[in-house]
Amino acid sequence: LDTKSSRGELAGKLHGVVIAIKDVICYRDHVVTAASRILTGFTSLYNATAVQRLLDEGAIIIGNTNCDEFAMGSTNENSYYGRVLNAIDESRVPGGSSGGSAVAVQAGLCMVSLGSDTGGSVRQPADFCGIVGLKPGYGTISRYGLIAYASSFDQIGIFANNVPDTAAVLDVISGPDDFDSTAAPQKLSIDPEQVKAGAPNKLRIAYFEEALNSPALDPEIKASIFELIAKLKADGHTVKPVRFEYLDYIVPTYYVLTTAEASSNLSRYDGVRYGHQSQTEPKDLNEFYINNRTEGFGPEVKKRIMLGTFVLSTGYYDAYYSKAQKIRAMFVKKMDAVFSQCDAVL
Repeated sequence: LDTKSSRGELAGKLHGVVIAIKDVICYRDHVVTAASRILTGFTSLYNATAVQRLLDEGAIIIGNTNCDEFAMGSTNENSYYGRVLNAIDESRVPGGSSGGSAVAVQAGLCMVSLGSDTGGSVRQPADFCGIVGLKPGYGTISRYGLIAYASSFDQIGIFANNVPDTAAVLDVISGPDDFDSTAAPQKLSIDPEQVKAGAPNKLRIAYFEEALNSPALDPEIKASIFELIAKLKADGHTVKPVRFEYLDYIVPTYYVLTTAEASSNLSRYDGVRYGHQSQTEPKDLNEFYINNRTEGFGPEVKKRIMLGTFVLSTGYYDAYYSKAQKIRAMFVKKMDAVFSQCDAVL
């Protein structure tokens, strides 16, 4: 990169842009642990598609960022390597699970960082840290090289200080991928100049009445959202409330489905070929597996594995997992109806 710069040449669209990556994204010949003891010392044999595309465009990967173990958590206190502190106020959490990636941008350690989002793990830390966070639609960015938590939910996301930087990185790393059949078949078309100019037309914006009228919502947050609504209306946008009668079912459905997928995805970690091996002498092979996994996984991961195994077990599969899948389909149908009437939802 320095040689090309000295000749006045660019190595790509992201020449010299300093980027950090969450410790669940593979970077060839570098350690990736998912912030878990079970993957202690594991070195990736290949680049994630997103990482390879960054490197191809001249980006500089400065290293991994801490996160909740296997991306399970919302405070970034569940890492084997210790908690992440909010750079503005160390008495507060940065959000999770991609808290390390958010703080790296917040503290100016890098210009952009990559995280992953399964149930808010990019969006919430961005909010807590006062930066921009984007969780693209499922399949927008290839998941090849992303350590799986819940495969039908996981998506690589982007942290940056502003929207144009976020759009520039998304333009590079999005698109189809032969290594990921769930990646979108067509590349997302992004016009950086249009991003800088802002929305060309007045938008139809919706918000959920039930969410903003919930007694659990902090009054200060509620007031701020209504201030934003007033500003959007003053700018000429149409903002209307819509009903989302399934609000109370979102979190239970999320936990049933994601823990079920996690219990399957994390069954591959046993300490045999790589990662943590217990020093306790086992009496048989089964105890060898038990010791490795007991010592290797943290409390939050164990809890979710047990819950996922339970909902997939005989006698409970139909009672929990199948029902959760049906409710998820109801969510999709409802949101399709909402977006047929609006451009965005607050």
